Amino acid sequence: MDNLKQFAVRTYAISTAFLHNGLAVFGAVAVIALLMGARPAVDEGVQPESAPAASVGTIRHEGISLLVSSADNENPEYRTLAAYLARRYRVAQDATEQLVGAAHQAGIRTGVDPLLILAVIAVESRFNPIAESVVGAKGLMQVIPRYHQDKLDALGGEDAVFDPMTNIMVGARILKDAMRRGGGLMPGLQLYNGAFDDLNQQYAQKVIAEKQRMQLMLKRARPRTAA
Repeated sequence: MDNLKQFAVRTYAISTAFLHNGLAVFGAVAVIALLMGARPAVDEGVQPESAPAASVGTIRHEGISLLVSSADNENPEYRTLAAYLARRYRVAQDATEQLVGAAHQAGIRTGVDPLLILAVIAVESRFNPIAESVVGAKGLMQVIPRYHQDKLDALGGEDAVFDPMTNIMVGARILKDAMRRGGGLMPGLQLYNGAFDDLNQQYAQKVIAEKQRMQLMLKRARPRTAA
């Protein structure tokens, strides 16, 4: 596992240098998904203008596909949101569709708004699944394994922190607990970021602004998707 993880990190670094970030994040999602047991069956989707076509296996958790459900897969707002995130963060739409699905599933299981989960991902990692901070925060939602080992153990252990679905699920649970302990949305977001004493709530403001951008985009797109 260590050798495979090192290979994934090296592959991501080489991709970043060679493709100038055009396909780096999506390539990382593909590598991590494959290493963590996702099916290799793929199909090609809409790509950013600067990136060539690529493919990625469906992210899975407990053997359940996150996007194969016909009700969700046919929801035009699902794809509209994925396309928006792909453009904004220069990630392949195949990848963002799966991450939107992962956030949706995590939201169902935890009771946290999926748009809030996606907004936290945007602020924390800009949809880079192998992002890692100097303090040891890892993955899409910048989970610090040593503080949340119990949650990770229930989903595969510390090595699973770089698996997109596991990271989103654990991050959503941490966020829900932070909002409970903080007493609300804004203090909960500050607590999630470790900045509870910031009276200006700068982190929370950034997350809420990102969520509002998604909501506005969906509102504007609704008449077109409904046609």
